[in-house]
Amino acid sequence: MSTRLTILLTVIVSVVFASPVLAQQHDAFTIGGNAIEPGTRSDFRLAVPAQEDEPGTFIPVTVLHGSKPGPVLAAVAGVHGYEFASIIAADRLASKIDPAGLSGTLVIVRVANIPAFEAPTPYVNPVDRKNLNRSFPGSPNGTQTERIADILSREVVARADFLMDIHSGDGAEFLEAFIGIYGGPLSTDFDTALEVARGFGFPNLVRYSMNTQEQIDTRRSLNRQGVAAGVPTILVEIGQNGSREEQHVDAIVTGVENALTILGIWQRPRHNVAPALRMFEITTGVSASHSGLFTPIANDGRYVWEGDLIGTITDYSGAEVERIYAPVDGYALYGLRGPPVRAGDGVLTIGNLTEAF
Repeated sequence: MSTRLTILLTVIVSVVFASPVLAQQHDAFTIGGNAIEPGTRSDFRLAVPAQEDEPGTFIPVTVLHGSKPGPVLAAVAGVHGYEFASIIAADRLASKIDPAGLSGTLVIVRVANIPAFEAPTPYVNPVDRKNLNRSFPGSPNGTQTERIADILSREVVARADFLMDIHSGDGAEFLEAFIGIYGGPLSTDFDTALEVARGFGFPNLVRYSMNTQEQIDTRRSLNRQGVAAGVPTILVEIGQNGSREEQHVDAIVTGVENALTILGIWQRPRHNVAPALRMFEITTGVSASHSGLFTPIANDGRYVWEGDLIGTITDYSGAEVERIYAPVDGYALYGLRGPPVRAGDGVLTIGNLTEAF
């Protein structure tokens, strides 16, 4: 072998083994015992085992593993089974994107809460009556909802470089489309999360500042599980009252596609979207003190002022038992349409306006 050829082969071997990009180029993506080869798609179910007298269930997942290495974006739909726009959008995304053109990986959880979807049941899992979005990180030995949360925490969130918790307005809710971005000292990479959030083109942006561990741990949601895992995270909210409107589905799809471009996973131009109209620094929740029939003053996004009447509650004899007033100035982002309400239920969430983040 000539000296020149020997040197050339030595250089090639050195570059291949020294470059992390080339070294990772042919790595499979592993999740739930599945190995997905580069440039391919895999559809599978993450099994949630039975426990004592509770049945098992499953979480349907699609992984689009790019032909080149890059970040992992996890998009989770159907944490609440009655939020249909997010679930339809997940189905559409899985069929639109060719993994061969990706530099990184898109993990799509199509329906996180199958029992609630198949029932269908707003807010809670009908098996154990728990809210999945208050049950993280979950437990492998807990109730069915806690076991679902455990699988999502270990198999999806722990593998993500960016997390989207995608919702779409549950039954009996009105909702003004918004993106929640997790900031503050305990969050990760707020600037990237904000850029991804802007890529959805929603009219409202909310910054949730994670300042204490108690904020993260109290009734921990999927999005706060992302924060706890050190993953940049956004909350996507669009649609209302179990909506499946095409405009809501398309808005979610557009936002996820723009995120792929922003994160460098997809080498395509961004869709043009409108700039946000309003920004909010966290939110203020307003709760009912009585059960009965709730009659709101309005069922849409709107400005409210401290002292404004939000709605009234009557008992089951028709007697008025409560009037609920806005505790702060702000903007009504979402709330109950009524009429059912239980003591302790949140009836309105008010965004606290800010000029800039």
